[in-house]
Amino acid sequence: MLAVTSLFPVVVAVATIPAASNRIGDEMNKCLHMSIIVLMFRIDWRKLLFVGTSITLTGILLQISTLPYPLTRWTPPPPLAVSSQSPFNGTIRLSETSTSLAQDEQFESVVLLNHSAEFNQPVRVLEEGKKVSQQSIRSKAAKPEVLVTLPTHSHINVPGRLLRHIRSLTSDEALIYAKKEIESASLVTSDPDLYAPLFRNLSVFKRSYELMEVILKVYIYHEGKRPIFHQPQLKGIYSSEGWFMKLMQGNRQFITTDPEKAHLFYLPYSVRQLQLALYVQDSHDIKPLKRFLRNYVIMLSSKYPFWNRHHGSDHFFVACHDWGPYTVTEHEELTKNTIKALCNADLSEGIFVTGKDVSLPETTIRNPRKPLRDLGGKRASQRSILAFFAGRMHGRVRPLLLKYWGNKDEDMKIYRLLPNRVSRNMSYAHHMKSSKYCICPMGYEVNSPRIVEAIYYECVPVIIADNFVPPLDEVLDWSAFSVIVAEKDLLRLKEILIAIPLRRYLTMQTNVKMLQKHFHWNPRPVRYDMFHMILHSIWFNRLSQIQMPQQS
Repeated sequence: MLAVTSLFPVVVAVATIPAASNRIGDEMNKCLHMSIIVLMFRIDWRKLLFVGTSITLTGILLQISTLPYPLTRWTPPPPLAVSSQSPFNGTIRLSETSTSLAQDEQFESVVLLNHSAEFNQPVRVLEEGKKVSQQSIRSKAAKPEVLVTLPTHSHINVPGRLLRHIRSLTSDEALIYAKKEIESASLVTSDPDLYAPLFRNLSVFKRSYELMEVILKVYIYHEGKRPIFHQPQLKGIYSSEGWFMKLMQGNRQFITTDPEKAHLFYLPYSVRQLQLALYVQDSHDIKPLKRFLRNYVIMLSSKYPFWNRHHGSDHFFVACHDWGPYTVTEHEELTKNTIKALCNADLSEGIFVTGKDVSLPETTIRNPRKPLRDLGGKRASQRSILAFFAGRMHGRVRPLLLKYWGNKDEDMKIYRLLPNRVSRNMSYAHHMKSSKYCICPMGYEVNSPRIVEAIYYECVPVIIADNFVPPLDEVLDWSAFSVIVAEKDLLRLKEILIAIPLRRYLTMQTNVKMLQKHFHWNPRPVRYDMFHMILHSIWFNRLSQIQMPQQS
């Protein structure tokens, strides 16, 4: 500062030099510029930068301390609005959420909030348009108990009092409680995460699913050596059983290590691996597989008390191989009582039982690292093919399909295997993406992976398999997004399809799009995806078998 002050007389002198003395003035200006440059290099820029940074950070911290919400949120949380006039045994509406409130027989109320993790933060309640603090809510005995978040990935908030009550119940008592709650489920007509037209009863499904997330615990037996046990196969047309095994064994939300707390017991074997390990090629004899499973169940029932407690009715297995139903017939309780999740859901064999067993979706996974690649298809207006099928000619339906429609009609693209001359211009997947209807005839057995493929490619599936129970049929309304044709009506196939009104087709095709997420295998499961839908159907069918106690 002293150096700059000492230059001030020089500057004044230069400014007063007469215009005639231009040469002298130029020399003086040069000297002045040189002096200023020298002074700039004398400034301690590091100290100046430190002071500036300190001032900036102090200002930021002062601003943060005044924010009304944590910085982990991108936006302020929307306030929850609860009408004080709404009874707590019905349904209440929360702003930005769809929330059901169900009444327990005695005193509890389950409040199941929006499933987003953002609601794990403290909840601000609005009563009659006025803000009420959490402290004032706790002080009012008539108000519902403060919500607590379950220590799981479910993102479900439950009153602490109710949660303690549920945990105090035995496994059987908890199932009875859940069944009562489902039977008295409040009416739900819409939900931001669920598309109502896809379901037989949205209210029942939603309530059942929410209770599953709060209550269900599964015990997995540790017995059994690989590869038959505990080694999932994640590729190919039998991959559903492998993906479920992988995701079930890696789950922390539903698994319990204490069998006394379990509501369901999982038999973690793979029928596909059983076939690869024990079946003698071309022997046409699956008795070794049957005996193996019989001995496995006998070992479990002798080692643990849990099988004998309900004669295996709270046990389940998941099998996508065609032989799945036939491998259990050497053990009577395994056949009649155990919940079987089967791709081969054939009613005519007398093994699959509707209402107890679960029809498992058959999915073809080509790349386990990217199970959801190449999804979607063309818009409805751009689907120029009426119906498409290409595949091997086995079973009783496919040869007739080819006989009646192969190369018979330009609108019906029906092939044995996709010819090279055709596949060079349009691949198998592209055909499905360009077709209005995808024909899904049974093969050796009633199931077909084309049903899920059609859903992935947004093509309305046409199921041709008598006595077949469609996947997850206990909760999904297949008439809303598929066409089911009797085998005897193969000759009338085109007539049936063109008789469907355009508006009806557009509705079904939209429903197929909305259905997709329920048939996705996600490496990390998300709510309502394939893993959760299968587990829910097993839970739901277990509840349907529960005998309610007689009221005195």
